[in-house]
Amino acid sequence: MEKFISLKAIVAPMDRPNVDTDAIIPKQFLKSIKRTGFGPNLFDEWRYLDHGEPGMDNAKRQLNEDFVLNQPRYHGAQILLARENFGCGSSREHAPWALLDYGFRVVIAPSFADIFYSNSFKNGILLIKLETGVIDNLFNDVAATEGYELIIDLETQIITKPDGSTVKFDVDEFRKHRLLNGLDDIGLTLQHTDDIKAYEQRRRTEAPWLF
Repeated sequence: MEKFISLKAIVAPMDRPNVDTDAIIPKQFLKSIKRTGFGPNLFDEWRYLDHGEPGMDNAKRQLNEDFVLNQPRYHGAQILLARENFGCGSSREHAPWALLDYGFRVVIAPSFADIFYSNSFKNGILLIKLETGVIDNLFNDVAATEGYELIIDLETQIITKPDGSTVKFDVDEFRKHRLLNGLDDIGLTLQHTDDIKAYEQRRRTEAPWLF
């Protein structure tokens, strides 16, 4: 998993509450477990005017020009600004895979669905919860300024706006540790490789009939 320490990036606004995981990546695209290749179908039903299916050439599909991610001013955005209860619905891990494959490393919202929240951190996406009033101000700033960027510093847990003002955010220390060091579940396990090998060797001695 790629480490997350700090990021300066364009912000894209998703100004609707209760965005569920089927909207993030529709169910027909859940056939692969490779973790990659989902970016072109992120928000598929909102992003395109036709119905998407696996294997389609997305370059030939008609875009919904009114959808935020199709607007040129938000191309290359790596920070998604959202409303409350983002990531609700089914617990599909494909949702953070799709966000990450598209290019998003941070999602900022007042609240997130619990399972989506956990899955995102495990896959290298930083989720930041801020008060609704702060979120409202950010939506206004993004709308008013093309190419609006934020600097996200995970070590200090500070967001810096273009005018130099800052916003402090909270994050669980263990999740912060995982992101700063690029540790997914496998990475965490591999930190104990010596202990695992020692246990296996001891079991061979204590219970050789198992082997």
